[in-house]
Amino acid sequence: MMNTAILERQAASGGIARRSALILAALAAVAALALFGGARYGFMLAIGLGFGIALEGLRFGFAGPWRAMIVRREPAGILAQLLAIALVSIVAIPAISSHPGELTGAQAPIGFAMVGGAFVFGAAMQVVMGCGSGTLVNAGSGNPIGLLALPFFAIGSFFGAYGLIWWTNLGALPILTLRGTSGLTVTLVLLALVAATVFFLGKRGSRSLPRRYIIAALVLAALAIANLLVAGQPWGVVYGLGLWVAKGVNGMGFDLTQSAFYAAPGSITRVKESLLTDYTSLTDIGLIAGAFGVAAWRQGGLSQKLPSYPARAWAATIIAGFLLGYSSRLAFGCNVGAFFSGISTGSLHGWVWFAAAFAGAYLGIWLRPRLGLEARA
Repeated sequence: MMNTAILERQAASGGIARRSALILAALAAVAALALFGGARYGFMLAIGLGFGIALEGLRFGFAGPWRAMIVRREPAGILAQLLAIALVSIVAIPAISSHPGELTGAQAPIGFAMVGGAFVFGAAMQVVMGCGSGTLVNAGSGNPIGLLALPFFAIGSFFGAYGLIWWTNLGALPILTLRGTSGLTVTLVLLALVAATVFFLGKRGSRSLPRRYIIAALVLAALAIANLLVAGQPWGVVYGLGLWVAKGVNGMGFDLTQSAFYAAPGSITRVKESLLTDYTSLTDIGLIAGAFGVAAWRQGGLSQKLPSYPARAWAATIIAGFLLGYSSRLAFGCNVGAFFSGISTGSLHGWVWFAAAFAGAYLGIWLRPRLGLEARA
């Protein structure tokens, strides 16, 4: 009994030391970046850490709730996503309209490549059970599928951006946005209609929002608004991942100016500058680190076992990871950059993205058991 008590005290003191070290490391990283890089960059890293902590700590995301609605008719997760988008739009759409030179929305054209890319992304994210932010969070928390998918996601993002102009030349509408009071009103009405549809299609007894979903919606909305106000641009994920690979490719001596996308002055400047001055990269790094911190905070949180999947499942994870990155560039964003930030900043492409990606999710759910990633029903 005495030995057991001693071991319990040692485990408790070890846990306190580990958690204290995690907090100090996060604070030190933010403070160092703010001191040597600039306060705005420090704030962006802190916001990224907040996203990672909230998503992993509250076990909230985008791919899982979509699956829950499609497979089990449980609408709570999607309702929480729509709530967060509505809260952001109340601040973002008027702010962008009144400060056009300082704040920009997640605006993109609707075209063939965008719709096809969103459909493929919706399918691929269900195969690996992670969207853009979800893959980062899963990798940070030690999930083997997320760890394998992430590097191929980044590679796919790079190649998608490399050929993006060719794809957009296939045909696209002009950028269409909802602006000002009228734009906000239309956005909120559309969100309410989608929420009502999801609510009534949902199974009875699963329509109420759990407390953690409400907290997650409020926290994500607050962080997304902070992201917009500090960076001058909405929350995004995909661009940063492709940029990481672009910097590596450029460092190896490859000429990126053969790509119309990377030859653009803004793109080539980003490639040559430090990742610690790129807002999207900072939030991506923060997402991974925040999720890692939450997993390390939990007792045994980083001890996930390697699943005994067949070879085709691991191959499918690699392919799906690549497709996540490639298709999200064609679709001008993932669940964060297109769905969440697109709709909340008034871009109509966000609504089209949502419809196409949700349709693709059905295909991804159908594929998962056939690829060996879960047992067949």
